[in-house]
Amino acid sequence: MSADAVIEVAGLTKSYGKFQALRGLDLTLEKGQVLGFLGPNGAGKSTTIRVLLGLLRGDGGSATVLGRDPWKDVVELHRRLAYVPGDVSLWPGMTGGEAIDLLGSLRGGLDETRRKDLIERFELDPTKRGRQYSKGNRQKVAIVAALASDVELLILDEPTSGLDPLMESVFQEVVGEAKARGTSVLLSSHILSELESLADRLSIIRDGKIVQTGTLADLQKGARTTIHATLAQPVTDAILAGLSEIHVDGNRLTASVDAAHVGDAMTRLTPLGITALTVEPPSLESLFLRLYEPAGADQKAS
Repeated sequence: MSADAVIEVAGLTKSYGKFQALRGLDLTLEKGQVLGFLGPNGAGKSTTIRVLLGLLRGDGGSATVLGRDPWKDVVELHRRLAYVPGDVSLWPGMTGGEAIDLLGSLRGGLDETRRKDLIERFELDPTKRGRQYSKGNRQKVAIVAALASDVELLILDEPTSGLDPLMESVFQEVVGEAKARGTSVLLSSHILSELESLADRLSIIRDGKIVQTGTLADLQKGARTTIHATLAQPVTDAILAGLSEIHVDGNRLTASVDAAHVGDAMTRLTPLGITALTVEPPSLESLFLRLYEPAGADQKAS
């Protein structure tokens, strides 16, 4: 195991009867980094996270969390990590503040100053009881409890489900602050802009295996850039050489080009008089869709 690896998974397999949810999965989270873990429902994300939390035992391969076996050392590990699921359940008769304190006590205590700050920033009323909270407010309770705890690892599985855009922005700020304190974060999310903003590295899972991993820049290599241009003169066939996914509407052109040849495309378009231009590098969303569209209809629940 790497000395800096907080999570290290190698060749992990897990089956439910005849259905193989994980097919030799490899995953590494380095100390102090945010790893974005993404894939559609049924790809194996939830199964992976359950193994890391010690809720499931893998059939084969290996998994270590903070240098320990998550199945054998589950009690010790849950004092050193905090988990936020995508659908939080709270004790109906317990106030949000009491729930935060209870969860914090299980993890070795809370930073009281940070607890107060997080409650204010997330606009959470800690005096309400669990039964009175909306879904979004239940998520806030779990997020505050996790981020106010002095833990080494955060495992966040769709943590902002139910939060409005303003609270989503606050979440990104506080996770960035946790990273600055040296906390390591595994972040599974369907909000691709969240991952683009926070993740140092990304691992994309498909059919129980990691199909791509690296920084966003790494993943963008070989992907195509989209060009939207409005031209003063009509588009000619010679201008279109090297472009693909071409759509021409009068003097408006939309096309894609290999990132290495954007300059060549601009050289050909400039003599036509560019009156408006947008150049879009490949986004995480476009990379994700490119990987998943061919097999998206075949996914099964994890």
